[in-house]
Amino acid sequence: MKKTFPAFFVLLSAVSLLAQNIELVNPSFESTPFQGGEEYFPLRGWLDCGFEGETAPDVQPRALDPIFSVTQEAFAGKTYLGMVTRDNETWERVSQRLSTPLEGGKCYEFSIYLCRSPIYISLSASARNQGEQRTANYTTPIKLRIWGGVGPCARTELLAESNLVKNTRWLRFDFTFHPQQQLSYITLEAFYNTPVLFPYNGNILVDSASAIVEVPCEEEIPVIADVPPPPPPVQREDEKEVEKDTQSSSSEVKGHFSQLKIKELSIGTTLRIDKLYFQADSANFTPESKPILDDIYLFLKQNPKVVIEVGGHTNGIPPHDYCDKLSTQRAKAVADYLIARGIEPSRVKYKGYGKRRPIATNKTPEGRKKNQRVEITILSKGGN
Repeated sequence: MKKTFPAFFVLLSAVSLLAQNIELVNPSFESTPFQGGEEYFPLRGWLDCGFEGETAPDVQPRALDPIFSVTQEAFAGKTYLGMVTRDNETWERVSQRLSTPLEGGKCYEFSIYLCRSPIYISLSASARNQGEQRTANYTTPIKLRIWGGVGPCARTELLAESNLVKNTRWLRFDFTFHPQQQLSYITLEAFYNTPVLFPYNGNILVDSASAIVEVPCEEEIPVIADVPPPPPPVQREDEKEVEKDTQSSSSEVKGHFSQLKIKELSIGTTLRIDKLYFQADSANFTPESKPILDDIYLFLKQNPKVVIEVGGHTNGIPPHDYCDKLSTQRAKAVADYLIARGIEPSRVKYKGYGKRRPIATNKTPEGRKKNQRVEITILSKGGN
């Protein structure tokens, strides 16, 4: 007798497969505290991908006898991974085979907790290469790069990279991957501040990696050259009111935040950030964004009593869940950057509004581009 299955059972099974997360083995880097100079690498699930002749990454911390004077408590579990860059142009990385490959053309979300140890004492690599034995403090901020590969330790495709990790407390860093081909391995790599490669001694602490979760890809807005612009769309009355109300309480900063006079700004004033760019489907800044981020930092430093909210917004095409996540991640990325620069966390709030507050129509590429933005709202002037 031929067996049949209800349609809803087949549909449920398909949805379960689509929603399956890619779980990493030992995502919080649990092991016996380990100094990289030892002969083996005891970190379950992970491979050492370092340079020949150099030590492996370290498993930190050792409570009674701190390795390298690293005493930061783990964010999750008991231990975490400590990786360094060296002044002899070598750096550390680890790799793992994924339980399910990343598929080209799809998008994925991933997060991991990162911080920097203010003290990380080890032998100087450049001095060792010259036959000397002296120590150095590997304390300069570095960043994390995430590679996808077709084999162990392979750096086939750069999936994402963090900003410089300057914070000395654990912060969550969120990433979106958009691989172009099938990738079976993931590699976490400590790396220098770029684009200019100047080797130096730095450290990064890594803990509590999330599962890799497939998400809808954000719509790419095409840029078509040499085509006359379309006529303005006819807006409904409710669309006009939304745009009018939003624009009346919001303004775009064309110059520099640091030149704004706080006495001329009211509590509740919203300022749209110009020249802030993210990689597609990602909360990672492009290099062109650094000047405006540093200018916002300078504004807050010059006005030490000001409290702000960083608000993230998307266009209206993707579903609400995706828009809420992406807008929150981008707002948080700006807040984390300012906090990492030294602004008190209590002065920088963040919130993702998704696609709920459009300032233009979502029916045109130009309107969607305007809606996809990050804003700053003045919450408090502290008596200024």
